[in-house]
Amino acid sequence: MKEFHFSANDIKTISKVLGVEPIKRVDNYRFVIENAQENRKLSLEIYPDIQIANETGNLISVYTMNSHIQLHFCTGFVPSESLGEVIFIGENQGHVSGLIVERGAGCSIYANLDRSILSGDFTQMAPEVMMSGIALSVAEHLIPDSD
Repeated sequence: MKEFHFSANDIKTISKVLGVEPIKRVDNYRFVIENAQENRKLSLEIYPDIQIANETGNLISVYTMNSHIQLHFCTGFVPSESLGEVIFIGENQGHVSGLIVERGAGCSIYANLDRSILSGDFTQMAPEVMMSGIALSVAEHLIPDSD
């Protein structure tokens, strides 16, 4: 699989979708997203090319008042201006995890989905499974074929 690296243009795209400017730090980009109307705030940190165990990869961290969420080895992202969200994807051996960060300071994570769920027949799935498949299906093009 081709390695993914965040470019300066990727950071600009994410900034535009989320509606906030990043703070450039030594080893990451930090986006602080506030939604005063719903009393929500989160911080998104993108660590491009950081050492994780014995490998170099991308790390996505989200901090909220009540949680800390990480996606190790992010392999791509899908920005959606119309939905006001960015989906960060990680794939490993046919299993997909996705971290969704919203302009309104919301965040969701779907972890370790079987890749086949993304293109499966959603009408045949339990609602709990269908929701994750639909949420991450827009990123299916980022995942290499298992052939």
